[in-house]
Amino acid sequence: MRDVSVADSKVNFGALAALHKWPSLANQRRPERESYQVSEGTLDECISAFMGKPAATRHLYEIHTTAQPPLVMDILSPEHVTELSRLREFL
Repeated sequence: MRDVSVADSKVNFGALAALHKWPSLANQRRPERESYQVSEGTLDECISAFMGKPAATRHLYEIHTTAQPPLVMDILSPEHVTELSRLREFL
């Protein structure tokens, strides 16, 4: 049985978004620094760009976009982006 809230949710993958990267040291985020934009496009394009990054470095990235509750927040964590990537074909 599918989760009704996910099945009924529509995500606008054409919404404007930006892929951000956190400065890092030894492959760890530097929390005292701000993330910076590395690319801009649609949410779909940013998800694809994120998924094209090596899995070992994805924790350094996040996507900034307009919130689309309940599934899309204004800043998407790496885990959230990975989940949206898997759900893309169903939403």
